[in-house]
Amino acid sequence: MSKKELKFNSKVIHGGQQPDEAYGAVMMPIYQTSTYAQPTPGGHKGYEYSRGSNPTRTALEKSVASLENGNFGMAFGSGMAAIDAVMKLLRPGDEVICTSDLYGGSYRLFKQVFEKYGIKFLFSDMVDMEKLASQVTENTKLVWVETPTNPMMNIIDIRAVAKITKQHKIILGVDNTFATPYLQRPLELGADLVMHSATKYLGGHSDVVAGALVVKDENLAEQLYFIQKASGGICGPMDSFLTLRGIKTLHVRMQRHCENGETIAKYLKNHPKIDIVYWPGFEHHPNHDIAKKQMDGFGGMISFVPKGGNYEQAIKIVEQLKIFTLAESLGGIESLVGHPASMSHGSIPKNEREKNGVVDALIRLSVGIEDVEDLITDLEQALK
Repeated sequence: MSKKELKFNSKVIHGGQQPDEAYGAVMMPIYQTSTYAQPTPGGHKGYEYSRGSNPTRTALEKSVASLENGNFGMAFGSGMAAIDAVMKLLRPGDEVICTSDLYGGSYRLFKQVFEKYGIKFLFSDMVDMEKLASQVTENTKLVWVETPTNPMMNIIDIRAVAKITKQHKIILGVDNTFATPYLQRPLELGADLVMHSATKYLGGHSDVVAGALVVKDENLAEQLYFIQKASGGICGPMDSFLTLRGIKTLHVRMQRHCENGETIAKYLKNHPKIDIVYWPGFEHHPNHDIAKKQMDGFGGMISFVPKGGNYEQAIKIVEQLKIFTLAESLGGIESLVGHPASMSHGSIPKNEREKNGVVDALIRLSVGIEDVEDLITDLEQALK
């Protein structure tokens, strides 16, 4: 059996991997070097300078490509560096259609960095495919999708969007950070490009900042490899090692994240002090049927609004939590809580974020892998 034929739980450990050629190390060593000896100019062994490539980073890139069933992977210094590389495929005058409810850092990069270079960004809820098709112009070069979205957990039909982008020969990029390839593989659904903030679930231990891209098309890969090398937003060898180590337990972690997430979501839904819970596993959740088709589970990310909630009440709740740590980020083994309006989405103007449901009372949970009874006890004391 070839490693391409492995099932997912085996791929996280073996996919794209082999013992190190130098000494047969089972785990890829940390090649903490900037440059490589050459017996003659250009006569290297595949590596010249670590901005261009590094053996530890190569191992990570192969691993992520294997998990997403892609052919080419690129590892970056952060998820934002990965998105930055994608945006550099564009030219002044090009247009991008983006998910309207998306991570605040992505919004900031699009509006405050790339818009001033003549790239136009149109934000769409991507629910009505006829409406989405009508938004495409001759200048549209990229459609950028988050699903599930951050923080409203909206689900977008990747396969339906892909039909539109392929018809118009537009690149479809999907931010797969929330779902991970354990739950969702966008390339199989028609996407051209998948992005991960590997800081989150792929690394999984809140001890690394990294990003990744995966594609199937060789021409697109060559363009991105050139941008990666030329711009230099690479993932260093230590961070590559930590992310690769994290990936090897992705399957067992995600299983527990999903189990705990479902229990917490149902607890909050039935709590008398909670107004609304956003979690794609509920039958009443918008596009729940799409989530069932394109995902293998519903994940450990949940957002909710307390009854009669306002800014002050939300802040009081998040400050009272003890096991859920109030912090930026998500996807670690430990449970985290965030207040999107003042944290992850603080860079989005208030009227814009509230149009998409990111109100001042909204609270976001990244449910970890602790004993779920302890997490419920913590939420109960905070909600009192």
